[in-house]
Amino acid sequence: LREPDLPDLLKLAFKKLIERHQNAVIGTVAKMLGNSSDAEDISQQVFLRIWRNAKRYRPDAKFTTYLFTITRNLVFNETRRRGRKKEVSSDEREENSHHLIEESPDRQPDSELLQAELQRAVDDAIAKLPETQRMAVVLRRYEQLSYEEIADVLKLSVSAVKSLLFRARTTLRESLSAYLDE
Repeated sequence: LREPDLPDLLKLAFKKLIERHQNAVIGTVAKMLGNSSDAEDISQQVFLRIWRNAKRYRPDAKFTTYLFTITRNLVFNETRRRGRKKEVSSDEREENSHHLIEESPDRQPDSELLQAELQRAVDDAIAKLPETQRMAVVLRRYEQLSYEEIADVLKLSVSAVKSLLFRARTTLRESLSAYLDE
């Protein structure tokens, strides 16, 4: 048996890195853009940038902060490229969404319909947020990043992130008030 050489070890380590973080990146991009094929393409771009810039990476912060900073940049670029207001079908958005409410075996068919309607309403409300608010919500709610990590990713202060999330939650509460009142 021969000793694995450094390039083989790097490739193996990078493969493990992708396996560990790929779902989080795809989920974040899908939530931001509402399209699974775009999410996979942009996710590949994220990992390509990490690979190409590996020599320049300095572990001053958590790797996930670096990862989501690259993700943010590519998502914001794609959003601007699209011209901001591209409509996505409800079926496509439902296919790509992270579900907020747990599945339950004792739910009734009517409950399933209401659940799907609520999920679409939540996804629509999130999709209508300004991109920085949307990114902050996705990173906090779905990726469970701390305020500090979100601040690093968005290049804002922690107090600015808290304010951003407060405004986003207020907007979401207003957008979903019909569902919250029931």
